[in-house]
Amino acid sequence: MNSTKRNKGFIFKQYDEPFQTPFDKLFDIFKELITHTSGDFDEAIDWLRQLDKEFKLTTPTYTIDDFIADLKNKGYIREKLEPGGNGSSSITSKLEKALRQHALDQIFGKMRKGKSGNHKTNHQGRSDENMGDFRNYQYGDSLEKIALTESLKNAQINHGIGEFALSENDLVVEDTQFKSQMSTVLMIDISHSMILYGEDRITPAKKVAMALSELILTRYPKDSLDIIVFGNDAWPIAIKDLPYLQVGPFHTNTVAGLKLAMEILRRKRHANKQIFMITDGKPSCLNMPDGSYYKNPMGLDPFITSKCYSMAAQARKLGIPITTFMITSDPYLQEFVDEFTASNQGKAYYTGLGDLGEMIFEDYEENRRKRIR
Repeated sequence: MNSTKRNKGFIFKQYDEPFQTPFDKLFDIFKELITHTSGDFDEAIDWLRQLDKEFKLTTPTYTIDDFIADLKNKGYIREKLEPGGNGSSSITSKLEKALRQHALDQIFGKMRKGKSGNHKTNHQGRSDENMGDFRNYQYGDSLEKIALTESLKNAQINHGIGEFALSENDLVVEDTQFKSQMSTVLMIDISHSMILYGEDRITPAKKVAMALSELILTRYPKDSLDIIVFGNDAWPIAIKDLPYLQVGPFHTNTVAGLKLAMEILRRKRHANKQIFMITDGKPSCLNMPDGSYYKNPMGLDPFITSKCYSMAAQARKLGIPITTFMITSDPYLQEFVDEFTASNQGKAYYTGLGDLGEMIFEDYEENRRKRIR
């Protein structure tokens, strides 16, 4: 018999770029620019015009002005009248959502493929999620949960076909798991060091926050996410305000952020609670009882760090783990984070900006699989 041998190998061909309309092509670039400009439409368009001059992004039949007109027609921007009578454009809630989705696809897109369904705890109980395992019927189980086919099979085995009977001992139910619900507070450092040394650290942190919020809103709608920013003080911001987030001339008041995070989580009814903290620097500021600030940007101040350790231990007593994402590699600061993490018995990651989204995603998903105590 003649056998045909098939040669296996790689076939190389010219790359064909997926088709995009002129609007979609510019829109992808624009979403990146508007994130970097913290929602400043005019600045983002100026950058887009400069890129167009350099890389010929448009054609005579579709210009930047045509793109701006499409943004208005599609409801992504709106005109507003300034007090002096001049008009300006601002982004709408539709574009805010598009930016969150863009961040989600950019950071978590590849990881989300292959992950299906909500994650569950290891605790068994009554819920709508079937595990595929069976157990004996117990008093109080819903009749809807009885696995009829398996129960009839048991009756046939136990009593035979001739004298068929179905007793309570034959009944089995398909076991279920509780869905875990998570309350998360994401703390973002907006001190001045987040843009120092020629590195933009606030934009990646902002993107991660937008991606995480969109993930929770769309995939885990019963979970809650609160965003806190902290500099000299700490305050909550709405998810819709994330694209506009900027750093300020602030020191780093980690204690104020932790206090606010724990106040928010105390009011949550979910059993599972956690704090994610994104920071690049040491704590350097405290609120004093008389309303003043104690600040010391030089080194690790024992007075400030001891307050941080106390807050970490307090969170541990409340069953709130803190995961710190340290986006610098300073060994001196790592000592503080190690001690802080030990006080809370939480976790710490020393990560580059490129790994930040992936690590937060994995930690969030992992914590949803287990009941945090």
